[in-house]
Amino acid sequence: QVHLIESGGGLVQAGGSLRLSCATSTRTFGNRAMGWFRQVPGKEREFVGSISGSGTTEYYADSVKGRFTISRDNATNTLYLQMNRLEPEDTAIYYCAARSFTYPSKTRAAFDYWGQGTQVTVSS
Repeated sequence: QVHLIESGGGLVQAGGSLRLSCATSTRTFGNRAMGWFRQVPGKEREFVGSISGSGTTEYYADSVKGRFTISRDNATNTLYLQMNRLEPEDTAIYYCAARSFTYPSKTRAAFDYWGQGTQVTVSS
């Protein structure tokens, strides 16, 4: 079992920045691709970004490309999502997810473990 705990969400004005973190105690963190997804009430959970176990490959949703950056620190078992130039449309609950494989994916079903989520609210 892999436990994931997100933090760093909050309220920010449009154009501002936030940095989300996802902590895990699993010893297999470096062997797992990780991802960020987000969800608003009444909509499907959507892909935001994912990163390979080594950190050398990253994927992004078109809606966040150039504004968000996913990164990881395998020494501290922590995943990050740096979010810049935030827009009201970015308002959602953001979830951290882990795969049982090292290569990243854009597909929700490819991820086996999920955190509880952290709320991000962007005001206009």
